[in-house]
Amino acid sequence: MAESGMMHIGELAERTGLSLRTIRHYDEVGLVKPSGRSEGGFRQYDADDLSRLMLIRRMKPLGYTLEEMAELLAVIDARQGGEPTPESDAALERFRADAAARRRKLAEQLAMADEFIAQLEAR
Repeated sequence: MAESGMMHIGELAERTGLSLRTIRHYDEVGLVKPSGRSEGGFRQYDADDLSRLMLIRRMKPLGYTLEEMAELLAVIDARQGGEPTPESDAALERFRADAAARRRKLAEQLAMADEFIAQLEAR
C-alpha cells in the first residue's frame, strides 16, 4: 500500500484477484466506492475497501446476486455505524444460514464431480 495508506485500482485488483473491469462495475452499481481520488482524479482505495471487495469476492462462488451482495453490505454497514438491532441480527443470521446451505450444496456437487472423475479413471 502507498505511504498514505491508499492504493490505486491496479493494486486493489492484484490483491483481490478481481479484474479492473469488475471493480469498476462494482463501483458503478454501488457495491464499493473508492475512498478517495488522486489529484489526477484516479480512484484510490483503503484497507476497508479491500476488505469489502474480499467479502464480495467470497460471495461470488456461492452464487449471490449483486442485489443480495448489496443487501448484506447494507446490513454490515448499518451494524458498523451503530448498535446492532434485532433486525440486523436477524438479517445477518439469515445470510449465515443461507451461506451454509449454499456451501453444503457446493460440497455435494464437488463429491459428485469426484465420483464422476473416479468412474472415468476406472474405465
